[in-house]
Amino acid sequence: MPSQRTIVFFPEGAYGPTNNCVAIGQVLRERGHRVVFVVEESFAGALEAQGFEERLMRLGPPPEHEEEPGQFWKDFIRDTAPVFRKSTFDQLAEFIAPTFEALCDGARYVDERLVEIFDEVQPDVIVEDNVVAFPAILASGRPWVRIVSCNPLELKDPGIPPVFSGYPADDRTGWDEFRAEYARVLAPLHESFSAFCQERGAPPLPEGELIHESPYLGLYLYPAEVDYERTRPLAPTWHRIDTCVRDVTEPFELPEELRHERGGLVYLSLGSLGSADVELMKRLVDVLSRSPHRFIVSKGPQHTEFELADNMWGGEYLPQPAILPLVDLVITHAGNNTTTECFHYGKPMVALPLFWDQYDNAQRVHETGFGRRLPTYTFAEEELLDAVEALLADTELHERMQGVAARLQSDPGRIRAASLIERLALSGEPVTR
Repeated sequence: MPSQRTIVFFPEGAYGPTNNCVAIGQVLRERGHRVVFVVEESFAGALEAQGFEERLMRLGPPPEHEEEPGQFWKDFIRDTAPVFRKSTFDQLAEFIAPTFEALCDGARYVDERLVEIFDEVQPDVIVEDNVVAFPAILASGRPWVRIVSCNPLELKDPGIPPVFSGYPADDRTGWDEFRAEYARVLAPLHESFSAFCQERGAPPLPEGELIHESPYLGLYLYPAEVDYERTRPLAPTWHRIDTCVRDVTEPFELPEELRHERGGLVYLSLGSLGSADVELMKRLVDVLSRSPHRFIVSKGPQHTEFELADNMWGGEYLPQPAILPLVDLVITHAGNNTTTECFHYGKPMVALPLFWDQYDNAQRVHETGFGRRLPTYTFAEEELLDAVEALLADTELHERMQGVAARLQSDPGRIRAASLIERLALSGEPVTR
């Protein structure tokens, strides 16, 4: 066994990035390494319960009342939800820029605390899954890893669609205008945040970016079957790990009311943030109540605000990786975690995107034939019901997806990621393809 190393994971304060890092951290811990998670105070105890060390921090001043895990982003999404009904172009100024502003404010607030944590823990490598820079990581002088757990359009290329656009890959209409608007709305933030990075001992930000590229190791999650054809190769330190699915520790028993074999079994989840849109969830429940199929529904943080139909069962939070192998189809917001997990388990998708990279994932699933993208707030009832029927009946697609799943499960991304991080922790040298 290689000598023990100390590896710090610093995921964004949301379930998706945290779960990805947990999946990798489980492997590294099993190999004898010390694994420490830097998490927001609202997540206190959640990682310790899974056997990891924790170091707590805040991205803003303490609230007056106790927080739920990730409460800041739940509140932010709730207040911003009306913007989700607008085009991706309009969302640039009204959602994307304010979200990046909030993230950068958090990075400013927490930087001194991160310096304290790194000085105390003395990591051999720092692994971050964030979309903005945290200068303390670079200023520490330690090897570090950047994980991209959003759609890989985040790693920009002139030959692929602009990130957050949801535009098709085979039609360049609007690409230039979208990129110009993206640059315009983020220019003031880029200038001020780059100055902050330099004040705190990190390099200036690359042009048009709010985060640096690690010279040591970069990992991104996206199955090869739906990855983009680039005109410029990524740096040799970038590695695609396809998926990053954590171990399922407890089996999921299908509820008694769904065990009959009439109709297909469909999982509905808009993620912990998307499901907070109660009116949208109510409409989905109403429309799908007229389907002959059975539904498992992830109700999310507003679970007490709506009831499920007779052909449904659900709860506030559900063990998604344990449920996916059991279902035939997934109705999803197309968040990157759920999208990649659907490929990992071979499940076609109906995609209903709301914000961020969900539009990009939904479009990619649609244009590569692995599911259907529908307009989230304006779909006709027949569109959703027809999509469910057609995808459940498409045996050729199910066979195709099972082939993808077999490949992904035979070479798990979490194990490849752990091995790459371990190499960096042991050598301190860049890990190239």
